[in-house]
Amino acid sequence: MFLSAVTCEWGWRRTILVKMLSQAGTGYSFNTKRSRLREKLTLLHYDPIVKTKVLFVEQKKIRSL
Repeated sequence: MFLSAVTCEWGWRRTILVKMLSQAGTGYSFNTKRSRLREKLTLLHYDPIVKTKVLFVEQKKIRSL
């Protein structure tokens, strides 16, 4: 167990922090994490400017976790 924790800490991280941008054109964004091996995220999330659920698309990677 100790050996796997050390290997994971020194190797590349499994999750990354990404910025999600609203497709409603409001400029609202939030950060979330996803697996490094997964495709880019697209999800429905609440946009407080429009006050409804809209599609959010992954804009860019922020950092590794």
